[in-house]
Amino acid sequence: MKIEHIALWTNRLEEMRAFYMRYFGASSNEQYHNPAKQFRSYFLSFETGARLEIMQMEGVPDSLNNIYDQFTGLIHFAMATGSKENVDTLTALLSADGYEVIDGPRWTGDGYYESVVLDPDKNRVEITI
Repeated sequence: MKIEHIALWTNRLEEMRAFYMRYFGASSNEQYHNPAKQFRSYFLSFETGARLEIMQMEGVPDSLNNIYDQFTGLIHFAMATGSKENVDTLTALLSADGYEVIDGPRWTGDGYYESVVLDPDKNRVEITI
């Protein structure tokens, strides 16, 4: 088995789409729109076949979780870049473009080299080798 896709609610559908396409090489399908439910979404596809569904619908409230604290449920997802240098380069680019880096880049105790950045909706994205 494999994880087919992960879905995120957003109030910044186009901004989130542009973020994952620009920084993580995602390709996007055409926007799906269901006018009856006031629902819009994109599927963003990555090189390895994994997909991220970003969705927007009126009435979905903002998350009440503190972005700096840990909590139960989905806390981050990781994007592999292929090398330590790529982690460093992408992290620096995101930082220079105004995205918050909340950890790293660094070697972890269990042998990962990673950084953690916040996407436009303040979701944690781990950037790793």
